[in-house]
Amino acid sequence: MEVIYDHVILVLKGVSLQVPQGKIVALLGANGAGKSTTMKSISTLLRGERGDVTKGSVEFKGERVDQLTPNELVKRGLSQVMEGRHCFGHLTVEENLLTGAYTRSLSRADLKEALEKVYHYFPRLKERRNSQAGYTSGGEQQMCAIGRSLMAKPSMILLDEPSMGLAPQIVEEIFEIVKDLNSKENVSFLVAEQNTMVALRYADFGYILENGRVVMEGAAQDLATNEDVKEFYLGVSGAERKSFRDMKFYRRRKRWLA
Repeated sequence: MEVIYDHVILVLKGVSLQVPQGKIVALLGANGAGKSTTMKSISTLLRGERGDVTKGSVEFKGERVDQLTPNELVKRGLSQVMEGRHCFGHLTVEENLLTGAYTRSLSRADLKEALEKVYHYFPRLKERRNSQAGYTSGGEQQMCAIGRSLMAKPSMILLDEPSMGLAPQIVEEIFEIVKDLNSKENVSFLVAEQNTMVALRYADFGYILENGRVVMEGAAQDLATNEDVKEFYLGVSGAERKSFRDMKFYRRRKRWLA
């Protein structure tokens, strides 16, 4: 895909990726690399921000979907959990969850069953079900946003920066739930994340974005042990320590490769 904002600003420069059914794929990179733009290109939310996919296409379950509206895409089983959570602060936690089922015509019994499934994976939400979402913690709001997405019964979820602003313990808890949903409900995940170390621990496959391009891809275990990835994204390296002069050259070379 190629994406341009305001008919002028080229943001994505030939990004190509795939998410196999039943897998967790990590989309990694620094702030401004193009992760959120990639997500919004897939979920067709890009047009609301004056962005356009000028080349390429998006396919979901073998059908081209980039011309669909976001709600049509949700009905087909693909939904996005936005960066920053975006819960309805004036509604209760349970009311937020119920909005996620809006595209489904459910009976009262089916709606209750869907809620209980969400509460099974997020027991903390059941405890806070009558609290206003705006007064819950960041971790609880993130759980609420994921739970709201689950209410639409998706086969794939785009999860944008789930660790943003959360304590490490809460981040681990959320990723454990994501892994649980993936294995038990067969929900595929594309996770955009700056926390490379955590994302690669839970993902099956990963792509690294830089300046709107995919610069590296591979199995999550391979990326986690790659020296370049360890040095530039994890802040550690098993190689011999480089001088500042060498590092400046290496960073220039890395940008050139991008």
